[in-house]
Amino acid sequence: MSANTRKITSLDDVDDVEDRQNKRRALETTSRDRSLDYPSKSASVKAVSFQQPSPLLTFSYTPARVLEFTDSALRYYVDPPLGADLKYGYERWIRWPEEKGRIDGLVRAVLKYKERLERHSQNGSAWLNDIGVVSWRGVMTKILTAPYEERDGWELNVMIVGSTLYFEEHLSDARLVQKNDIAPHHRQQTYYGYSFESWCTSSAPRIPDKLDGHPIGWGGDVDTNVQWCSVVKTKLGDTRMVIGGEVDCVRDTFTGQTSSFVELKTSLVIRGPQDELRFEKKLLKFYFQSFLLGVPEIVVGFRTPSGRMNTIQSFKTMEIPRLVRGKPHAWDPLLCLDWGHRFITFLKSIAVATDTDDVRGDSNNEEGKMADRAKTRVWRVKFLPRVGVSVSLLDDAGVQEVQAGEDRVGFLPRWFWDGLHPPNISLHRQTDHA
Repeated sequence: MSANTRKITSLDDVDDVEDRQNKRRALETTSRDRSLDYPSKSASVKAVSFQQPSPLLTFSYTPARVLEFTDSALRYYVDPPLGADLKYGYERWIRWPEEKGRIDGLVRAVLKYKERLERHSQNGSAWLNDIGVVSWRGVMTKILTAPYEERDGWELNVMIVGSTLYFEEHLSDARLVQKNDIAPHHRQQTYYGYSFESWCTSSAPRIPDKLDGHPIGWGGDVDTNVQWCSVVKTKLGDTRMVIGGEVDCVRDTFTGQTSSFVELKTSLVIRGPQDELRFEKKLLKFYFQSFLLGVPEIVVGFRTPSGRMNTIQSFKTMEIPRLVRGKPHAWDPLLCLDWGHRFITFLKSIAVATDTDDVRGDSNNEEGKMADRAKTRVWRVKFLPRVGVSVSLLDDAGVQEVQAGEDRVGFLPRWFWDGLHPPNISLHRQTDHA
């Protein structure tokens, strides 16, 4: 009798595992390709709130590209000399090559802030569990400006850990080669922007650098390994977000707040209506790049085609939308925020729906293997201009391509994963208590 009972029980166990496997396959099939249509610019827009960003911490990248939690790379704004040559120093440019858009630096900062909370007897895990999105500022800018993007598509990799979505830009190996193999003319135009930053920044407030062998006002040869970054918390609609990005400099002093941040940009001198139209379209990205980090001021250097500085103009970030309002080619930040909110809600609904079928288990059995696959689940998001967004679940080969032979859980660094989760605890079975 007992033998028969054991046999029946074992058959039930097999049926349960097969049932869970079938559910998982069904979920993966039905959610293999989901889409979000391109937003209509003529439809009414829902006003979505956006919370003023507040700083969490800052960090620097050194010339050796080492991340350190200091302000060693902080620069101060100074007025650049008019007529400055933006080609100056080009042959000495130390250029950090384009690479996969890894989220590593940002999640290291997230882990640092979580540990800081815990040192002060606060619940760092609860804080992070309350965050809906962790993303670099550049990724969020692409998402929010998508309704007005007419040329360039993009791809993201997305993971969900607990209730937090992590966004990372996806660049294929072919695309990386393309971005690093740019034509000399385009390379020099890219350098103009970095050169402008050097002419506009100093190692001390209000005092231009005087470096031996260089023109007065030159802030030092360009090294794109060096960056000063800020990490802020904010909220889009009901989604709390942690966003990180590079800050070019501060005006006068840095008090730990974003109020003195300055963004530096270059643009061609406006010579007629077509130039004005192009510049006002560029203002959309200028605006959101600064808006997302709480940067209140953007200084634009207008240059000649040959790279000579002509004039500079300071813009208050929050006043920029008024400059295009009512014009035939106007862009509406409210439409962008509404789209961004729908985009995040859409992604979370897919990830959570798939998440409901996760299982626990020992990695030596079938259930454990399923749990391991759940840990590395990565979604690929593709945006096509004038079409919209499609989302698909990567298979094992796709995840391995994203990992590129590095020690990662999905695309997240193993050390970050280990810092968040004790051993033998499944990714999606973390506590939901916030």
